[in-house]
Amino acid sequence: MSGPLLCQPCSFRSRGSRFFIRLAFSSRVAATLLLAAFVVAQQTSTQQSSAQQSPQKSGNSAESPRAQAGTSTDDKPRSKPDESAAALSPLVELNNALEGLAAKVSPAVVQVLVTGYGPLHDENRSQTALIVRQHAVGSGVIVDSSGYIMTNAHVVEGAQRIRVALPLPGDSGGAVPVGKRDILEARLIGVHKETDLALLKIDEKDLPTLPLVLQSRVRVGQLVFAIGSPEGLQNSVTMGVVSAVARQPDPTKAMTYVQTDAPINPGNSGGPLVDMNGNVVGINTFILSEGGGSEGLGFAIPARIVDFVYHSLRKYGHVHRVEIGAVAQEVTPTLAEGLHLSQRWGVIIADIKPDGPAATAGLQVQDIVLSADGRRIETLPALSAALYLHRLDEVLKLEVLRGNQRKTLYVPAIEDRDPMDQLFDAADPEKSLVPRLGILASDITGDLRNQIGSLRISSGVIVLGRSADLTTPDTGLQTGDVIHALNVTPISSMDELRGAVRGLKTGDAVVLQVERSDGLTYLSFEME
Repeated sequence: MSGPLLCQPCSFRSRGSRFFIRLAFSSRVAATLLLAAFVVAQQTSTQQSSAQQSPQKSGNSAESPRAQAGTSTDDKPRSKPDESAAALSPLVELNNALEGLAAKVSPAVVQVLVTGYGPLHDENRSQTALIVRQHAVGSGVIVDSSGYIMTNAHVVEGAQRIRVALPLPGDSGGAVPVGKRDILEARLIGVHKETDLALLKIDEKDLPTLPLVLQSRVRVGQLVFAIGSPEGLQNSVTMGVVSAVARQPDPTKAMTYVQTDAPINPGNSGGPLVDMNGNVVGINTFILSEGGGSEGLGFAIPARIVDFVYHSLRKYGHVHRVEIGAVAQEVTPTLAEGLHLSQRWGVIIADIKPDGPAATAGLQVQDIVLSADGRRIETLPALSAALYLHRLDEVLKLEVLRGNQRKTLYVPAIEDRDPMDQLFDAADPEKSLVPRLGILASDITGDLRNQIGSLRISSGVIVLGRSADLTTPDTGLQTGDVIHALNVTPISSMDELRGAVRGLKTGDAVVLQVERSDGLTYLSFEME
């Protein structure tokens, strides 16, 4: 393995030789801090002791035998280190601060328990795949006292059942009897795979929460702490520093991360990275590693992105994207030379949609984008990230370079919605759920028909989404599939689909005729 990007520590399926690692403890940082505090204490104590001692006069005739013999003063026995309470006070203060932070933060960090099905990997088996029930453990942070919890999308990927274990009051990290653990069922509100974030909901009130850092600036070298369940060890507190504040491991993607030197272990995924004030600076998510273990290259999703995705998932169930009606691309030296641009790097506007927001605001082809909403723009992912975090109800402030002149433009933002998101908006869980298939579906009404376009077979039922909290067979159904038949029974409405499914017994063979973008296909499975 040579430097893979590891980003799925708690998934049910391992992919090839990938290993998924999550946050643990940086003993080097802790040792350095304690040593520094101890050295400062000893230096202070030594200075105080020296000030209290009377210096000997050079003319003193009562010299010691060693001094009379010409013995160097370097041979004198050194004073014993000061172990007084005053000398040790910096260590005591540091210890008390760490204990106070742990007590403040830990009650808002939960353990996420996930159950699902996946393949049993056995190197000795050939041509055989065994599907087994699997369990995974991750972490999460309570962001609203009414029971909303943020975690990683990969923690709940493929989950059939999600539960949350709340920390016990005064939990010091010791063994907790199973009967004393407060474990609650959780509902999956929404998932955003692009940012690797998911929102859970439990039916509890007045829960402790952790605030997200949105205003204060995260700094390189800043002391940070990670709380979570590495290897299932709930309420583990770990420590490290911020190594970088806007690291972009994958140049083709807009996501940037807070980099930390804190090690990462399985089970910490979805847990918070907090500052000395107990504010969340990010959600721990992945590491870079050459050999599958922690090498001090850990990454957390920045708090501002967590906050944006949280509010979007809570309000809509998915994340809405912003667009301005323009196409951009990165400037290369060849492009700059051919177009006689004033700089050889950056992001250039390549196309403007007629009558779109960008055209209305006066944006032009060959404008070079210098900043967006006050954020410097030098790469295409940086512009994508700025648009991603922009609110729909605000205009986008763009500073551009046109020739040799700087111009400031205010561009209205519009929503760029994925067709699958629009389908999901039509889902009413009470009316759309087909429990035995584990899907949300709907009759093809006029509005939906306009969204999905022409069909090979005009009648059917469209799949709007998949329910994550039901134990159902692996049907193979995807959002946007149109079900035309179940076995030999034509399906033209939800009532017909429910009736056909109701007549099936456990173990019955089921064949669905579905239509996708690439045409008609059959999906077969056994009813559970």
